[in-house]
Formats: sequence, C-alpha cells, structure tokens
Amino acid sequence: MDPCTTVLHGHELSYLDSGEGPAVLFIHGILGSQRQWAHLVDKMDDDHRVVVPDLFGHGDSAKPTGDYSLSAHAATMRDLLDHLGIERVTLVGHSLGGGIAMQFYYLFPERVDRLVLVSSGGLGREVSPLLRSATLPGAEQVLSLVASGPVLSRVEALGRGLTKVGWRPGADISAIWRGFTSLGDHESRRAFLSTTRAVIDIGGQSISAHDHLESVLPIPVLIVWGSKDRMIPAWHALKAQHSVPECQVELFEGAGHFPHLEDPDRFATVVRDFISHGPRVDEGPPPAAAGA
Repeated sequence: MDPCTTVLHGHELSYLDSGEGPAVLFIHGILGSQRQWAHLVDKMDDDHRVVVPDLFGHGDSAKPTGDYSLSAHAATMRDLLDHLGIERVTLVGHSLGGGIAMQFYYLFPERVDRLVLVSSGGLGREVSPLLRSATLPGAEQVLSLVASGPVLSRVEALGRGLTKVGWRPGADISAIWRGFTSLGDHESRRAFLSTTRAVIDIGGQSISAHDHLESVLPIPVLIVWGSKDRMIPAWHALKAQHSVPECQVELFEGAGHFPHLEDPDRFATVVRDFISHGPRVDEGPPPAAAGA
C-alpha cells in the first residue's frame, strides 16, 4: 500500500496506516524508515490497525532544522495518533525507536497498552564505535565525502562483484547500507547527526531509561534481541530485566541488530503472541490524552 502524508508541527510526516482492530505503532531506528517494517504489515493488519511512520529526519518525512530529542520524537508520535483518532496503542520500537517508545510511555503512560523493544537503545551505555564517531567534530564533512555519489558507486560496484563470487550480505549490512545511502544530501546528514547526538556522546549512549521505567505504572514488556548484535550488545536485554522484572525476553540466535529482518516470520509470531493477550488492565477507564 502507498504511504499517507500529514502535516505535523508545520512539516510533512509520511506513514502507513492499514487494518482495523487494536492499534500497533512501529517505530524504526537511526537511518531507518517505515520500509524496515513494511513486510510485517500484511502479517498483522488482518486483525490489528498497523501504523508505521517515518520519523522526522528519516525516509520520506521532512528533515527540518530543530529538535531531534527522544521527547520531540515521542511528542510527534503522540500527535500522529491524535490525528488518526487512536487513543491507546502497543508500541514496537527498534534501536532508537525503542528509546522513543520508552520515552513515549514515560510521558504518556495512559496511552500505552504494551511495549515491544527490539535491540533497543536506552538500556545501557555501550554502542557501536560507528555511531559514537558521529559525535566527533568534523563528522559532517566526513559524511559528505563518504556518502557522495562517486564513493557510493564504487562501493556498490564492489558489492556487485562480491555477489558474483557467492557473497550474500546479511540483514544488518543490507539495512545499514540502505540507511547510509540516504545521507547524500545536506538535510539528511544534518538530521542524522542531530538525532545521533541527542542520544549518544563519544563515550556511548548518553540517556538511560532504567530510572524512568521504575517510576511509571507497570505494563507488559517484550524485549527482542539478536545474539550477535554488534551495534548494541545483547546483554542489555538481560540488564533490562533488573528494571522490568516481569518483562519477556526473546533472543534470536545468530541474528544481528535487525532480528525483525533476519527472521521476520518468527518476529511476527512472537509479537502477535505477545499482544494477543489484550490490553493491560487499569483501574477505571483510560484518561484523556496527555498534552505536551
């Protein structure tokens, strides 16, 4: 199906909206887009309303100058749900999207039924040196060079040559490469750097969700991770169990940072089973949507 577009905060936001039933909002990570979740729409929209946006600064959404913090992204997701008339939702967030999902829950807990964190940021300090390098002075100039047309063309030619001799890129390499090729223009690079620097410094991840998670109402939480994740280590999933003792952890053996791309059928089954238990039980009806 074709994406829809709406205007939020004066800028265009692209999203998919398919199906009817309990709403599930999928949030991609840094350098990602709604395309990373698109294969799951057909697996879930038969009995769920599936909403898959491009975050500001990513994909087909606008890339304005401004605030790319977790709170800003969470507020945008809240406004998108308001636009669509959705009161409560299950959040599924990958990497940066996991951090946004947790921030959304912290800010608007009455609107979240369940939380699915996939290779999520915000659960520990450690993160790939590749992302930490984006916080260094001069990163914009380096990106403008390595993401230029001539360099990308040479790397693509090398990749085609390797495939002819039997090499097949895994889900991680394919997803990261697609994201990297999106940095060919100044606006995309600026948005990428602003997003990265909002959550990462030279020492690693700069924002932790552990303290916040302990201070809000408990909800069902599912954590999915690839055992060979080289972007954010899989042991962060186990660490999260200290903050959320009742959470369910699913480890995808052999998968990297994108378990939902590595084994989409298993991922869809795990998520459907998790959310099939219905919404959380609150005392009384859900309150009205929180304002920002």
